[in-house]
Amino acid sequence: MSNTQPAPVASEHVELKARKVAFDWRETPLHWVPGDPFTTHTINVLHLLLPAGERWFVHVYQQALPYITDDRLREDVIGFIGQEAVHSQAHDDVLPHLRRQGLDPTPYTAQVDWFFEKLLGDRTLPPGRARRWWLKERVAMIAAIEHYTAFLGNWVLNAEELDRRGADPMMLDLLRWHGAEEVEHRAVAFELFMHLDGGYRRRVRTWALSFFTLVFLWQRGVRFFLENDPTLLDPKASWRDFHRRGRQGVLPSVPAMLRSIPRYLSRSYHPSQEGDTAQAVAYLASSPGANGGR
Repeated sequence: MSNTQPAPVASEHVELKARKVAFDWRETPLHWVPGDPFTTHTINVLHLLLPAGERWFVHVYQQALPYITDDRLREDVIGFIGQEAVHSQAHDDVLPHLRRQGLDPTPYTAQVDWFFEKLLGDRTLPPGRARRWWLKERVAMIAAIEHYTAFLGNWVLNAEELDRRGADPMMLDLLRWHGAEEVEHRAVAFELFMHLDGGYRRRVRTWALSFFTLVFLWQRGVRFFLENDPTLLDPKASWRDFHRRGRQGVLPSVPAMLRSIPRYLSRSYHPSQEGDTAQAVAYLASSPGANGGR
């Protein structure tokens, strides 16, 4: 059962392009949110998940390209692939900095690599229906994940409390550059899913799989960081900590995340209903990192 393509709330289409970015981590402290290792490491999980996850996005979308019959969507997907490849590399470049500060992420990133490359990787399936089914499943998973990357991108663009608390400006620029591009290309994954399939039951099923997998991987990542942080003598983490910092504005709030669920599952959902393209484009024009470190 296919779903009718929901209409965007406004014509916000922009040409997607990969940007040549540059970030210098030499002055960034281990706890880049001062005095708050929990918030620091909760956000740092991005550096563990995104390199492998976005390489996987690129791999799946390269397989999807031959099935795209809409010229504008094809160009959008090509632009999306370019941006995601740069995202993967930019977050990967943070990992040597963490190692220099005594926190080696390799044990966790090895598990994440296995998850995306083996569990969600190409399977030995016969050509035809089975192979197309697995491609559509993965395209639908990416659409669900991109709903949350756009949610997080919109959040970090507006997370003024991080500035007030003196968060490292280089790390904030990385997060906001990435977040702005997630808002900029937020419609592509969903529109590709609708173009290739659009089945509502598949949308719900893959949302549930993606959401609970992300929650599981994220909480494992936070625990890994806290337990391996060489500066912490008694590392502790709880959902209460996450909820409290969400109320304070240094992490996304739990109520806001919960409200995002029915929006994605609504039959009238379209990603253009989320975030602000003009805000994202304005940030990208002013970001030092997104303009080669200038």
